[in-house]
Amino acid sequence: MPVLDPGTARQQRASAAFSLSFFSLVFSITAFSSSYWCEGTRKVAKPFCTEQNKGDHCIRFNSPDANNSNAVQYIWETGDDKFVDRKFHAGIWYSCEEIINGEGEKCRSFVSLAPAADRGVLWLSIVAELLYNILLLTGVVLMSVEMCCYHSVIDGLKINAFSAVVTILAGLLGMVAHMMYTTVFQMTVNLGPEDWRPHTWDYGWSFCLAWASFACCMAAAVTTINKYTKTILEFKHKRKTLERSLKIKYKFPDHAAPEKACNVYVNSFHNTTEDPAHPVKDLHHLATISVL
Repeated sequence: MPVLDPGTARQQRASAAFSLSFFSLVFSITAFSSSYWCEGTRKVAKPFCTEQNKGDHCIRFNSPDANNSNAVQYIWETGDDKFVDRKFHAGIWYSCEEIINGEGEKCRSFVSLAPAADRGVLWLSIVAELLYNILLLTGVVLMSVEMCCYHSVIDGLKINAFSAVVTILAGLLGMVAHMMYTTVFQMTVNLGPEDWRPHTWDYGWSFCLAWASFACCMAAAVTTINKYTKTILEFKHKRKTLERSLKIKYKFPDHAAPEKACNVYVNSFHNTTEDPAHPVKDLHHLATISVL
C-alpha cells in the first residue's frame, strides 16, 4: 500500500474538515429556518355540514329544514366519529396546522404558544442557535483561508488551531441549543394552549437534520485537531532526526550547536510556504550556520 506524502495527507485532512464544517453549516441553517422539528396530529371537533361544505370532515344531520332553528336535528356521529385528526408541524419560529375544510395551513408563532415560564429558555435556545451558526460560519471561513490563502506553514498552523477551537465551541453551543428547544417543546405539549396541544407527535426531519449538523461539526473539530497534532508531531520527529544526524555527521565543539541550527532552520519557515517537516538534504548548510 503506497504511503502518502505528509503534505498530501495534511491537505486531505484539511479538505475533509472543511467539507464536514460546510455540511454542518448548511444542515444547521436549513433546520433553523424550517418548521418541521416536530410533527403530529390534533383531535378537533368536526364542524356541522353545510350546503357548501359536505364530506367526511363535517357532522351530518337529518333535519328537513336546516335553516329552521326550531327543527329537531338528529346527529349520527358518536364517539370518535365526532372528531377529526388535524396534522401539524412546529419549529423554533412558528407552528402550522392544516385547515380541515380548505387548502393551506394556519400558522402561529411558537414563542406565543410556549408557557410564560419557559419563554426565557426558548429565547436562550434561539440565541444559542444563532451563535452556533455564526461560529460554524467563522470556522468554515478560517478553514478555507488556511487551505487557499495562508503564506507560511507556521501561520497555517495558527489558523488551524484557532479554527479547531471555534468549531468545538460551536458544537457545544449547538448541543445545548437543541436540548433546550426539546425541553421547551415538551413543556408546551403539556402546558400549552388547549387549542394547540397535540394528540400524537414525534420528531421531524428538521430535528434529525439539526443533530446531523452537530455530528458533522464535532467530526470536523476532531479532524482539525488531528491535523494540527499530527503536523506538530511530524515536525518534532523531523527535528529530532535532524539533530541526531548533525551530531553523528559533524563533530560540534558546542553540544547545543545542533539545537541552535534547528532553531535557525525552524525560524526560516515563518516567511515561506515550504513544508518544515520534509527531510533535510543540505546538512552541510545547517552545519555552516551552527559554526557561524
